[in-house]
Amino acid sequence: MNMLIYLIPIALFMGGVGLAAFLWSLGNGQYDDLQGAAWRVLADDESDPPKS
Repeated sequence: MNMLIYLIPIALFMGGVGLAAFLWSLGNGQYDDLQGAAWRVLADDESDPPKS
């Protein structure tokens, strides 16, 4: 029972860190273009010259 005194603040701190990281990623536009990365994988990039 005494361990809850330490574990509850640690859990709240870790949850706060995760929430802060999520809000930081939202602010920096990490979720703005969800479809673009998927299409860039499938697209052929013809701008690179073939290496021989």
